[in-house]
Amino acid sequence: MKIHEFQAKAILGAYGVLVPKGEVVTTPVEARRAAERLGGTVVLKVQIHAGGRGKGGGVVLVSSPQEAEAATKRLIGSRLITHQTGPEGRVVKKVLVEERVTISRELYAGIVLDHRVARPVIMTSAAGGVEIEEAAAKDPERITGVAVDPATQLQPFHVRRLVLGLALPQPVQRAVASLFPALYRVFQEKDCSLVEINPLVVTAEGRLLALDAKLNIDDNALFRHPDLEALRDPDEELPLEVEASRFGLSYIKLNGAVGCMVNGAGLAMATMDLVKLVGGEPANFLDVGGGASAEQIEHAFRILISDRSVSVVLINIFGGILRCDRLAEGMIRAVRSLRVASPIIVRMEGTNVDQGKRMLTESGINFITADGMQDAAEKAVRAAKRNGVNSDQRGL
Repeated sequence: MKIHEFQAKAILGAYGVLVPKGEVVTTPVEARRAAERLGGTVVLKVQIHAGGRGKGGGVVLVSSPQEAEAATKRLIGSRLITHQTGPEGRVVKKVLVEERVTISRELYAGIVLDHRVARPVIMTSAAGGVEIEEAAAKDPERITGVAVDPATQLQPFHVRRLVLGLALPQPVQRAVASLFPALYRVFQEKDCSLVEINPLVVTAEGRLLALDAKLNIDDNALFRHPDLEALRDPDEELPLEVEASRFGLSYIKLNGAVGCMVNGAGLAMATMDLVKLVGGEPANFLDVGGGASAEQIEHAFRILISDRSVSVVLINIFGGILRCDRLAEGMIRAVRSLRVASPIIVRMEGTNVDQGKRMLTESGINFITADGMQDAAEKAVRAAKRNGVNSDQRGL
């Protein structure tokens, strides 16, 4: 789960990380009043779940409360497009009004869960700012990283290596040395998958400030953090993804025409790979899980066909915990109640598979059965193309 910058800064501030003074607003009048309280000369930062806001025009420097009001009037309700939003952009509904600071240096600090080493990795760089990704790609030696063993936790030698990699003056080194334990506590205690400050700035007065902040929280840990779950902003998520989460379904919108329903993340990825291998493009990642009920199958169907780019539905299920007869029951109920017109290709194996296939045959609905995963993918892509759609172009 992603949260907004102002929310991330509030969490970091509670752990002792210094952040600029600021207020989040939703109207131009609120922006003017906030600017007055912050000294008049402020920066306006749109609050959307995407990077590249500065290049997209979402960060505006103003010199008076009146300018803040006028600029916020332009920003609120506008659609900001960055390299992370896609061409559709995001509608701006909130703006962070923040004090202006004089920047002496821009740094980078972050923690990410590295699955290759199965540990959190803390990274720093003296090349902070909007081009950190480019710097990491072109000159990886400018990035200092340490992997932290959760069994032994963050140690002083980790901190020393990170601080020395930044080549900072002695007074600032002490401030940075206290930053990393705080960030690691946030990462661990809030069950984060990402904690990032970019840029982490040294001001002209020698203060160390988190000028921007990003926190991603592991969805699977939200049951432990109702306070964090309350920070979720559905307006920043695709409606179908929000709807899927209400029913315990894992759904990610993609750009193709073949709607995929599977049980298990590994099977989902294999299914999408096969669709692409035979010349198609998946419209989504939809995992109904191992123990889905007939009701969940129906909800999954409704979500699939709500995507107008879907021209064919591919169901690839291994019946272990989710029995094939239960899957068939859910499919039949969904197709009848939702009046699904798209072709439906079904490949299922496992528990009660013969009973499930018999239920599909006796339903009177024109399900297209497949023998094996590749056969299912080929039939799905052919069906999409018969509908007059090149499945690798749908949804773009």
